[in-house]
Amino acid sequence: MLEQLARTEQVDCGYRNGSDRMIILRCIGPEQFFLERVVFPFELLTFRCPAGSEVEIWTHGLGGPELIESIESRELIMESAPVHEAAVGGIEANPWLQAS
Repeated sequence: MLEQLARTEQVDCGYRNGSDRMIILRCIGPEQFFLERVVFPFELLTFRCPAGSEVEIWTHGLGGPELIESIESRELIMESAPVHEAAVGGIEANPWLQAS
């Protein structure tokens, strides 16, 4: 089982709750992957999940839980930020990394 998880490609995803209501994000993927998080209004949630996972956005309505939308994880993939040369060089290259 651990060998299967190691072979599954992981992707970095992000979801911003643009509403003024708290939502629940559920990510369901292969090999029994499951992630559930509460996302507050205007909050950005970043997470890792297996490629091919499905993300569901839920809220509470008068009749109970309501599915707002269903998104494929590939639509939420975040690109890595470039690493600046000063960060690579360490404390000598970037004096702001030194404690005062």
